[in-house]
Amino acid sequence: MTAPTHTRSLDDVLIAMDVVDTLRHRDLILKKELDQDGREQQLIARLREIYAAQGIDVTDEVLREGVRALEERRFQYTPAAPSIGVTLARIYVSRDRWWKPLAGAIAAIVAGIFAYQIGVVQPANAKDARIERALTQTLPMQLETAHRQTLAASVSELANQRAAAYLIDGQTAIQAGNVTAAETAIADLDQLKADLAISFDVRVVYGPGEPRSGIFRIPDDAPNARNYYLIVEAVDPAGRLVEIEIESEEDRKIERTTRWGQRVSEEAFNMIASDKRDDQIIQNAVIGAKPAGRLLPTYSIATPGGAILEW
Repeated sequence: MTAPTHTRSLDDVLIAMDVVDTLRHRDLILKKELDQDGREQQLIARLREIYAAQGIDVTDEVLREGVRALEERRFQYTPAAPSIGVTLARIYVSRDRWWKPLAGAIAAIVAGIFAYQIGVVQPANAKDARIERALTQTLPMQLETAHRQTLAASVSELANQRAAAYLIDGQTAIQAGNVTAAETAIADLDQLKADLAISFDVRVVYGPGEPRSGIFRIPDDAPNARNYYLIVEAVDPAGRLVEIEIESEEDRKIERTTRWGQRVSEEAFNMIASDKRDDQIIQNAVIGAKPAGRLLPTYSIATPGGAILEW
């Protein structure tokens, strides 16, 4: 004989769930009744009174089903035991809270890395590559070329010695990885070559606007002596002033200038002074000349050597 099938309506199930909820929230009932004999009947009776007071008609079968469901924890949620899977599931479920800030943070980090690569790393790498290429290719070639061209333009042993010194300076800088110092050595060679290429006359200044053509100095360490200087300038064949390198014998200061005080003998000084005295014109104003290929001028009057930059 087949056992009768009991079909419970949705209302019965909902009422049973309500019974369980009622029992769960009635702590006094649970504490007092569930630990006593015959608790099921007493609970059913008590529940019947509760629902009757609320005007709800509940059958004993539904009440018994609710009590059994409570004892079986059928409608009670039991949290899952902690595990990696549970943790990942909770993280996934809460993604609406953390995903957008996390995505924004990731996007900011990616953008920062990209900007750093574009703005810092790539320019630094490009700079390093340029420096490496300069030190291994460009600068050595420029240095050798400048040295060779300088020697080709020179007929002066002094100029050759300076060119050799600049070459060593450049080679030492390249070996040390010092681009700036290597470029300076090349610039020095280029300037030396330019100085060798020009020609000029050394002319004593005179005429309107020129208060003096010469001066004398009394050395501090020789109060009874005098050093005589003619104020001169360098003039090229076209009449243009030329800047040349002059070192002052007073303080060893070096400048490029078109005018300086050239030290001469007392006799030469007096000769120029006498030439100017009669009509304020110096007939023999040119006292020296520097041809192309040489570094220093040759003088036609006695010059002990030495110069000054201030007077």
